[in-house]
Amino acid sequence: MTQVRVVTDSAADLPAEVVTRLAITVVPLVVRFGRETFLDGQLSSEEFWQKVDQGPHHPGTSQPSVGVFEEAFGHLVDAGHTVLCLTITGRHSGTFASASAAAVRFGDQVRVIDTLSLSIGQGFQVLAAARAAMRGMDLDRVAGLAERVRRRTHLYILLDTIEHLRRGGRADVLMPVLSRVARTLRIRPVLDIVDGQLSLHSLTRTYGRGLARIRREIAQLQPVESLAVIHVCCPEPAQDTARALAEELSYPLKDIVVRETGAVLSSHAGPRVVGVAAVQQSG
Repeated sequence: MTQVRVVTDSAADLPAEVVTRLAITVVPLVVRFGRETFLDGQLSSEEFWQKVDQGPHHPGTSQPSVGVFEEAFGHLVDAGHTVLCLTITGRHSGTFASASAAAVRFGDQVRVIDTLSLSIGQGFQVLAAARAAMRGMDLDRVAGLAERVRRRTHLYILLDTIEHLRRGGRADVLMPVLSRVARTLRIRPVLDIVDGQLSLHSLTRTYGRGLARIRREIAQLQPVESLAVIHVCCPEPAQDTARALAEELSYPLKDIVVRETGAVLSSHAGPRVVGVAAVQQSG
């Protein structure tokens, strides 16, 4: 019997052991420092930030090529599988467009879905699809399940500074309002994602208030079936946030995923970012 296999890109921030266990294929995005290019994951966190600190180039990212997706899809189709590919939001990356162009060659054997999210908000959808595929669901059912999880996925991100977001160039629609406020106030913006677009959710004067604002928003989503805390170079605030969420939501602390995001989000968000992703329970 044909089995569905799930493909995603490296922006999903999935742990390697989970990727292996669920037979997920991860296509790496590209990280650039001037003319130097690296596949996402080639640099450790320490190596990445060392290059950021040394300059002179600010890191940038780009989507995988159509050819890279064609190769990934081809291996799986040749092995007798159908493929569901779930990508980072197409509102901030060309990855969905690359994957969609590659899928044309394979007809109805490959389907591509825009998760309208990023990092573990994307990752939760990938995990749900991969688990369904492991249970033997067909492509239509796996895709339908992923889309339902997408509608129930929420992601909030606290930035310590807007400088990396401005330099990264992936949030040009958002930057004018952030820049106007930043000129007069020392603020920390809380972002969320609306229809795949990063949006300004709220502004806070202190880092702690920003984290508290995110926890309040997550609390309003109860009951939740999945929770994760992501961070950039700040494990202690991330762990503190996980503990607070566990207590406030009566959610098992051991089931909250806490991990550092990869180079993709780090390049555009900068250090001391904390984000919380949650999937609401279905009604």
